[in-house]
Amino acid sequence: MLTNSRLCYEMARSIVADMTTTVPSPASASVSSPGAVPSAPPAAGRRRPTVDWRLRFLFLSLVWGFSFLLIKVGTGGYAPFQVTLGRLAFGTAVLMVALAVKRERLPRGARVWGHLAVAAFLLNALPFSLFAYAELTIPSTLAGICNATSPLWGMALSLVALSEDRPTRVRVAGLGVGFLGVLTVLGAWQGFSGLDASGTALALLASLSYPVGWVYVRRTLVGTGHSHLSLTGGQLLLGTAQLAVVTPLFTTLPTSFPMVPLLAVAALGVLGTGIAMLVQYGLVDQVGPTTAQMVTYFVPVIATAAGVALLGESLTWSTPVGAVIVLAGAALTQARRRP
Repeated sequence: MLTNSRLCYEMARSIVADMTTTVPSPASASVSSPGAVPSAPPAAGRRRPTVDWRLRFLFLSLVWGFSFLLIKVGTGGYAPFQVTLGRLAFGTAVLMVALAVKRERLPRGARVWGHLAVAAFLLNALPFSLFAYAELTIPSTLAGICNATSPLWGMALSLVALSEDRPTRVRVAGLGVGFLGVLTVLGAWQGFSGLDASGTALALLASLSYPVGWVYVRRTLVGTGHSHLSLTGGQLLLGTAQLAVVTPLFTTLPTSFPMVPLLAVAALGVLGTGIAMLVQYGLVDQVGPTTAQMVTYFVPVIATAAGVALLGESLTWSTPVGAVIVLAGAALTQARRRP
């Protein structure tokens, strides 16, 4: 038993070493995924990861693309708040293991923990819960496409909240193109008929919550001296605590525990929230944030394909066409002026 435990520990340490990077602070948060992304260059002398970055890129695309299907399956057996609580609990467990393997500590200081509590609410507890409630009435394909609007919201917010992030004509044009794509997905010329307005609004609000959280993190947690692994571990821990308080107030304890939805929630937390963050950090460290954020443009494609193929969700012509327009606009908003 001791030998097997030691072997598991060594394997975990190898995986975490390949997937994670330690940088001073989240000085730059990408608007491409549900979490802050470090933009520090690779450290000199670091050993090359054993898993090719293209495989990790594919893994992230698949995991985040299938997340919306897993939410749909999870809410088929459990209340939305319960799905979110399970997701955060499983994800936090992965991060705690990673911290133990890397022999890192959680952040210290009441001020840092206060900022992390706000970040946990804006980047985890709120959007995860909103997506879970949204998918009670809208298909997972639409939820995945709504998630792709985060860069558009981020661009709009950066014009107001980040004075150093000046707009360009191309980026402003991308904002307009992106929201035109949103109107196309929703079928605005038909009066948005056939769509649940409240569910769609919740999904779009969840997508807005991410860039609000990124702006907050960029303004408050820069220069704290803690690694991304440490900050993210603390953030997920606080998000779990927040849902642990809220869930009993709005839900009742399940009388049964259907296995398939439970496995969906576990996969959502372990793969889509925990391991995906570790893979993301290692990917950014190796290939840089510009290449890593391209995952965003594959997520709605995979989410749509998974929803149609595995859940039998219907798909009209305006959905894929609008999604392409949204992604084109999102790509334009990420363009930077050449030096």
